[in-house]
Amino acid sequence: MAGHSQFKNIMHRKGAQDAKRARIFAKLIREITVSAKEGLPDPAANPRLRAAIGAALKQNMTRDAIDRAIKKASGAGGQENYEAVRYEGYGPAGVAVIVEALTDNRNRTASVVRAAFNKAGGALGETNSVSFMFSRLGAVRYPAAVADADTMLEAAIEAGADEVVSDETGHEVQTTIENFFAVRDALVQRFGEPAEAGIEWRPNTTVALDEDKAAALLKLIDTLEDDDDVQNVYANFEVAEDVMAKLSA
Repeated sequence: MAGHSQFKNIMHRKGAQDAKRARIFAKLIREITVSAKEGLPDPAANPRLRAAIGAALKQNMTRDAIDRAIKKASGAGGQENYEAVRYEGYGPAGVAVIVEALTDNRNRTASVVRAAFNKAGGALGETNSVSFMFSRLGAVRYPAAVADADTMLEAAIEAGADEVVSDETGHEVQTTIENFFAVRDALVQRFGEPAEAGIEWRPNTTVALDEDKAAALLKLIDTLEDDDDVQNVYANFEVAEDVMAKLSA
């Protein structure tokens, strides 16, 4: 099934991303800053900030660094005014790509994103030019060792989730955007911090890629993710597990 294969593709991609952490802290701090500014600086009263802190701790960011980011966002020193922007376009082999960014300079970020698409032989489109091919949902992922499939399913449904996909790689709990933070918090209480959690764009259909086309697409994704402004990249591709593992090595 596409969902299963896409889940494994995501996990392979995460394995590749975890090998290069030079920019991860900068992106996490930016999310903490925006979360603290948009809501209360108290994580107990701000679900988005609470999720951002959980993600930062998962990457071994220190509490001091997290506290400094929150204080900077809520104090006189918080001069950065980041805004969320979304870019959409087509990459190699006609794969639909969505790019989410937090930026203090829309022109700079748009220029970088457009250049990346052009260099890859793709094209940046208008807003909503490809998002209709995706669904927006919340996803919470745990490694397989945390619980068996039945236990995870029972806990997820009780928390208000819509679906759970489990295999030997791990568990992915899917939920509506509205229920995401409540489901995430309930699962954290039961199983601890997840491997990752967030609101994502999930493709409704996927484009099957061979090794060469997959390599070209992953190069585009890597280029985009290397930019500090870019927070997330989503694409509607499908690659065989052995090919993805090879390209992610």
